[in-house]
Amino acid sequence: MKWRPASLLLFTVCFLVAADQLVQARVAFEKLTDFDFQGTTYYSVKNLSLYECQGWCREEPDCQAAAFSFVVNPLTPAQETLCQLQNVTAANNPASTPQRSSSMYYMVKLQLRSENACQRPWNFERVPNKIIRGLDNALIYTSTKEACLSACLNEKRFICRSVEYDYNNMKCVLSDSDRRSVGQFVQLVDAQGVDYFENLCLKPSQACKFSRQFQLPRIGVSDDKVSQYVGLHYYTDKELQVTSETACKLACEIESEFLCRSFLYLGQPTGSQYNCRLYHLDHKSLPDGPSTYLNGERPLIDVGEPSGDYFENTCEKQSNQAENTLPVVFDTVEDPAVNNLTRNDANCDKTGTCYDVSVHCKDTRIAVQVRTNKPFNGRIYALGRSETCNIDVINSDTFRLDLTMGGQDCNTQSATGIYSNTVVLQHHSVVMTKADKIYKVKCTYDMSSKNISFGMLPIRDPEMIHINSSPEAPPPRIRILDARAREVETVRIGDRLTFRIEIPEDTPYGIFARSCVAMAKDSKSTFQIIDDDGCPVDPTIFPAFTQDGNALQSIYEAFRFTESYGVIFQCNVKYCLGPCEPAVCEWGRDSVESWGRKRRSVTASNDTVEEEEDMNISQEILVLDFGDEKNRDFLRSEASTDFGRDKTVTIIEPCPTKTSVLALAVTCALMVLVYLSTLFCYYMKKWMQPHKVMA
Repeated sequence: MKWRPASLLLFTVCFLVAADQLVQARVAFEKLTDFDFQGTTYYSVKNLSLYECQGWCREEPDCQAAAFSFVVNPLTPAQETLCQLQNVTAANNPASTPQRSSSMYYMVKLQLRSENACQRPWNFERVPNKIIRGLDNALIYTSTKEACLSACLNEKRFICRSVEYDYNNMKCVLSDSDRRSVGQFVQLVDAQGVDYFENLCLKPSQACKFSRQFQLPRIGVSDDKVSQYVGLHYYTDKELQVTSETACKLACEIESEFLCRSFLYLGQPTGSQYNCRLYHLDHKSLPDGPSTYLNGERPLIDVGEPSGDYFENTCEKQSNQAENTLPVVFDTVEDPAVNNLTRNDANCDKTGTCYDVSVHCKDTRIAVQVRTNKPFNGRIYALGRSETCNIDVINSDTFRLDLTMGGQDCNTQSATGIYSNTVVLQHHSVVMTKADKIYKVKCTYDMSSKNISFGMLPIRDPEMIHINSSPEAPPPRIRILDARAREVETVRIGDRLTFRIEIPEDTPYGIFARSCVAMAKDSKSTFQIIDDDGCPVDPTIFPAFTQDGNALQSIYEAFRFTESYGVIFQCNVKYCLGPCEPAVCEWGRDSVESWGRKRRSVTASNDTVEEEEDMNISQEILVLDFGDEKNRDFLRSEASTDFGRDKTVTIIEPCPTKTSVLALAVTCALMVLVYLSTLFCYYMKKWMQPHKVMA
């Protein structure tokens, strides 16, 4: 049976729809900032919190959207809120035009078929009739906006940070860039009938493609004016009491209930007042951008509160990031048989298009980044896999193709740590011509994770260019979990704990650990738990490592040193390409396997063990005796998952220890004893002296 293209497309669409039905739809929300849609309001209530308003709409089956406004009363000044629940909304009509409305959040209910839909108040930020040009990573066709957003949450080849959906052509564009990305020119431009969405389910570490920092916004507006506007017109997502600006920044960095974009620090705490406010907004979230702060009205009554210092999330490209950018270098050889237009530079073709190609070797993919001197129309694909591993390029001068390292989609070849593929840059959608370019891409995974090599060499038949690179291995980390798989920092002696050494699951590497020691904090006592061969020293105290996916773990009972509550664990970790072989450890009459020995590398000439530099990682845990109370609480959270309550976190100084309280009591007792002894001596001396008799 021969499939026609139309039949094959219909079969593919039907298969995708059938597969999509297997995942149960989950209730989620998209949010618009300072926009409002027409709708039918069936219930409204004043002075609700944002999360109460959104929680009501989530629980109400008839609610399709919620309009939440927070108007500043200039006489107080204080925010007065209004929550309107709508059972009919024009937000789901692509032809409708939203109206601008200041201090307004408009939340639209969605049904997303994705297991990755997060439990945050909203999953996406929507900007109507806007797109970002030239930063597309994937183009798919979906019949609904919800299917497009679900595709972004389900994307595994790259971190999907933004989505653009064309309602008229049913085109869904996924990108790993957003309005805050650096390294390329990013600007929202008008596009009627196309909406831009930002993924708000990202982890804090995924908020930026590169380095994430918090700085004063440099937008041409004075810092005091920005801080005053933020304090009055931003809705506070969470309030805290902290001891320093650094603590407020840390609270924003680790916030998980929403994606924290900025914070306002109001100075040192006074009494029980909160002095740190966290926001999901920044100036890029506002439709008017920096001009919003210039047009903000001042309150009629100044209550004397400090305006504070306002810091925004900024995405920066670190200087050492240039090593991963890998600029392309051509060693050109003049060939008389080639058209004159390509003789001067091997990265130009006869159409006058010149290509700047770079390769990024990742843990799970090879990313081929292409820049051109003029807009390119065509496609980029893996040779032999043009239907399953391709990107259509439409009038763009920057685009990228991700080559998967496993499976048959891109047919990436691998041998002894070297992954290679062939990429075609083709002008025509179907036909390959002499103007097209072919690149041979190669990634060499070096276990030492130190050297990065890169080269490009044109050859005559065909015009193929070789690209070689070596990636950095992912850093490992230690996590200590309790019986409920929760990460802990303070435990009691005898608690059953899981000691884990982890690297990302979707990586080609395996790890092994050896030379692990436990050290007493603030003392010189050490105890080796895993020896240099990777075997446990005393399995009754710390058993051997076992594999759990890409991670290593050992289940043990908490112990501590006699002179110290704090226990610091330190391990030596190395890498294997693929799973590591275990060490066979003898303990008494028993033999156990422990993943503490590197897999040996056998060469053609002789058997050798690859020498690598060590990577040491450490983790500290506080172990208390029975009867001790937890005496360190640096971050006390009163937040709950109930959207019907305001979420607060209090950061306070550590409480006094038992030792300090006992020392203070002894000191006070001695002072009282000295005082009583002095009084006793005084009255005894006075009593012993003879009384004078008056004549």
